[in-house]
Amino acid sequence: MSEELKECPSCESPYGYATGENQYSCPECSFEWTVEQTPTSTDELIVMDCNGVQLQTGDSVVVIKDLPVKGMPKSIKSGTKVKNIRLTFGDHNIDCKIDGFGAMGLKSEFVKKA
Repeated sequence: MSEELKECPSCESPYGYATGENQYSCPECSFEWTVEQTPTSTDELIVMDCNGVQLQTGDSVVVIKDLPVKGMPKSIKSGTKVKNIRLTFGDHNIDCKIDGFGAMGLKSEFVKKA
């Protein structure tokens, strides 16, 4: 039974189980994938926007909601376009520069690909 369990490529849960021939499902995040979709490198960074579209370094994104910024009197407004993002590991997985705010980190769940 343990040889059927695969690591989930989305949340890295070790409990991915077979749902068919070469098809797997994760009980923790409900992500479904096939063996062909499994990344070959575990060091590969996969970042998805709020709509589930994969982001790449250098993409442009749009902020989907007003985001308060610590130490600043104003927030980043919804609809702000951010160009040339850089993907990083961690909680705030997008590094970028925003006009009027400078360099900062954003969470991918609050942006969509432009």
